[in-house]
Amino acid sequence: MSEKEKILLKEELQKLNKMKKHLNYSYETSKGVINKVNKDETELEKLEALTSRFERMSDIIVQKILRLIDEIELEREGTVIDRINKAEKRGLIDSAERFKKIRKIRNAITHEYIEDELEEIYVMVFELMPDLLASVEKINDYCKKYI
Repeated sequence: MSEKEKILLKEELQKLNKMKKHLNYSYETSKGVINKVNKDETELEKLEALTSRFERMSDIIVQKILRLIDEIELEREGTVIDRINKAEKRGLIDSAERFKKIRKIRNAITHEYIEDELEEIYVMVFELMPDLLASVEKINDYCKKYI
């Protein structure tokens, strides 16, 4: 592992941990809002922050962290699905299938503007949030050997 890779990994993990803190805050402040039928603007704003942070964190994990780990370990880059499957084998995530769902929700958040479908996205984000948050701890533990 080069010194450059070591510094980059350390920086990316710091960003990831900061993102986790912000995402967890949004998750906690949105718990009382998720099951409400008629949400006011403030409540919708909380859910928007939550989904936006969920999207960014899942993207950082898959597109930056997992890719960087592959590079450090001299693995062939592969597709997003390949990265997710390798992450499960390395113990970075509990379930490749759950993380593929996270990826699908991430894509829906990125491209979805139909209000009726947003409610479904909010519910899925809440369901998958524990998996996403747990992956951060597993990634940190795994990467200790490199930094």
